[in-house]
Amino acid sequence: MCAQRRIALYGGTFDPVHVGHVEIARKVSQLFEIEKVLFIPAQLAPHKVGRDVTEPIHRFAMLALATQNDLQLLISSFELDAPDRRYTVDTVAHFQRALGDSTELFFIMGADSWAEITTWREWERLLTMINFIVVTRPGYEPGTAHASNIFFTDVVMNDASATNIRRLAREGRFDELTDLLPGPVLEYIKKYEIYRELNEAKLNS
Repeated sequence: MCAQRRIALYGGTFDPVHVGHVEIARKVSQLFEIEKVLFIPAQLAPHKVGRDVTEPIHRFAMLALATQNDLQLLISSFELDAPDRRYTVDTVAHFQRALGDSTELFFIMGADSWAEITTWREWERLLTMINFIVVTRPGYEPGTAHASNIFFTDVVMNDASATNIRRLAREGRFDELTDLLPGPVLEYIKKYEIYRELNEAKLNS
């Protein structure tokens, strides 16, 4: 009997995708022998209601630029293409059906999202559907209430913050972004003035 192939789903707003996201995808792939990592940008993250999110076309384009030279990293527009918001439980169910029993699925998330898991739509069902890889910082204590299909790793030591990146971009401090963003993503943000436009509109409203 052939071994199952391993695919990881990596959800988030990716506003913007930064070096931390890419490093997490690559390191987790090595550690868990993942064949492909599928970035799934959210139309609007349910737990970030109240903050304007950059248009999907820009977030998808930045992901494409960040992953263009790595055949192991793919992008899905599944959530972006939906007429209304899709929740993680719906997304996981879709990929289970699409990929079938020959694929073992993993879901990558940060420790901050894991801390809020009980507020997610149908979270108890979700925990039974897929393996979870929770990326933590060294010294993080996940607690004892977790199942055998939930793995914690502190393999990535990158402190890139999307909130900080948006602030620096808004202020035009691009020199400080060179270590935080893949080069093509930084050039895209500069070219289209992504966060400058968004935040100036908010400041002037």
